Amino acid sequence: MPSPAPARRAALPFILLTVLLDVMGIGLIIPVFPGLVSDLAGDPTQGARLLGVFTAVYALMQFVFAPILGALSDRYGRRPVLLLSLLGLGLDYLLLSFAPNLWWLFLGRVLAGVTGASITVANAYLADVTAPEHRARSFGLLGATFGVGFILGPALGGVLGDVDARLPFLAAAVLALLNAAYGFFILPESLPPERRGTPERIRFNPLAPLTVLGRYPLVRNLAAAFVLIGMAQQTIFSTWVLFTTRVLGWTATQNGLALALVGLLSAVVQAGLVGTAVRVLGERGAILTGLGLGVMQYLLLGAARTDGLLYASIVLGSLAGIAGPAIQGLISRRVDPTEQGRVQGALTSVQSLVGIAGPLVATSVFAAFTRPGNPYHEPGAAFYLAALLSLAGTVVAGVVLRRAGRQS
Repeated sequence: MPSPAPARRAALPFILLTVLLDVMGIGLIIPVFPGLVSDLAGDPTQGARLLGVFTAVYALMQFVFAPILGALSDRYGRRPVLLLSLLGLGLDYLLLSFAPNLWWLFLGRVLAGVTGASITVANAYLADVTAPEHRARSFGLLGATFGVGFILGPALGGVLGDVDARLPFLAAAVLALLNAAYGFFILPESLPPERRGTPERIRFNPLAPLTVLGRYPLVRNLAAAFVLIGMAQQTIFSTWVLFTTRVLGWTATQNGLALALVGLLSAVVQAGLVGTAVRVLGERGAILTGLGLGVMQYLLLGAARTDGLLYASIVLGSLAGIAGPAIQGLISRRVDPTEQGRVQGALTSVQSLVGIAGPLVATSVFAAFTRPGNPYHEPGAAFYLAALLSLAGTVVAGVVLRRAGRQS
């Protein structure tokens, strides 16, 4: 049962603002963090290697702490966990603002991974305060907020970074701490005591929380699809700029404008089309349609040798975004209210593991197929691999949803 109306009124804007600031923080870092690592390393090659290490450390911390934060929020409530996470996020950005050496950056990435896991609690909070029949739309708004964050973050980070490479981190720290202060005075608790878990059910082994998926066969089986689809998505995150620079000769400005378009279209689709897609196609139809469009996006990306084809792939990828909120809405209705945080934490952990492995696979494939002297030169190979992975994930999701439909 959702929490009372006052909580619902205050909660949705706060959660959306929290996610916006989290995503903006990531976006602020994108244009300046690699340069900061390289400067402190004193060598671009070593800086690139360390950047990969920092990325893996961030994902690893998310894997370890997302289920812990989710479990703590199930036991002690969402509000205290969210506020502590926001304070930690602000401290992380302050560390990065004044980092004198690589060890400070490393510590900052560890702290960022821990506090960045607050998105798990935000998802559970959203499920608490939203009626089951409205959750797909609410998760769509959450997805739209991600899109807006990825419009504003890189743009603002680029502008501030031209003034001073440390300024974007300081701006992100101010935003995070202001958000924590706002939450302290305004945010209501969404999980009443009678709906909370018991202390003995909390586990601090990062692998143990994954066992919660065993109690929900639908969620467990969909997690297999998440792995395949997540590996495909990591290909875009990891090799987009490499591909557009190598194949299309794009500049940083062109990449920035294209990424802003991605964020804008994602916001429009997830805020305006998710609810309509679920009503017209049904939840299962919206999920499979979105996943199918994702497969087409990767195929088009791999074949893109003109700007027009690449922009067409952006449109397809944005439309594919209807799948995520529909899946979240479906899962949230199949999970016990006292375990929303655990389940969201387990799924975030799965995504974090993919975030460690995915970039390594994608960049290795890109490097292998663009290596000088390779007779099988194909810069789109990583995207073709992504299409295969995404297709496999779509098939798995289709089988799982069909079985779930027969059992319901």
